[in-house]
Amino acid sequence: MIGIDIVSIERIEKNFKKYNRVFLNRFLSAEEIALAQTSNGYKVSTIAGFWAAKEACAKALGVGIGAQLKFLDIKISKTSKNAPLIDLEPEKIQTFCIKTIDLSISHDGGFAIAVVSIERKSS
Repeated sequence: MIGIDIVSIERIEKNFKKYNRVFLNRFLSAEEIALAQTSNGYKVSTIAGFWAAKEACAKALGVGIGAQLKFLDIKISKTSKNAPLIDLEPEKIQTFCIKTIDLSISHDGGFAIAVVSIERKSS
């Protein structure tokens, strides 16, 4: 299953400026927030990429963000070479019968886009 999402970095920046950390805490874990921090504040393009990744994951699972899957059930991290990784809470891995889950994020022209590919376990 594949999910894709695109978001305007400017839209994320407006929300962040208006709500600050409250906005981030709504959809990012402390570890994810730390990944978006720089010496001068936060890298908004990274935050937008994380938003797109979580939305793409929900789309790949066919449930959207809501009762069955919450933003904080989805975990974004990075490899030692800065490539994005995605994982779900163990309960959600089991619920959705996930075998593998992969993520790609890109930023260009004021947009962040993410693609999530999910392979489910066979019955």
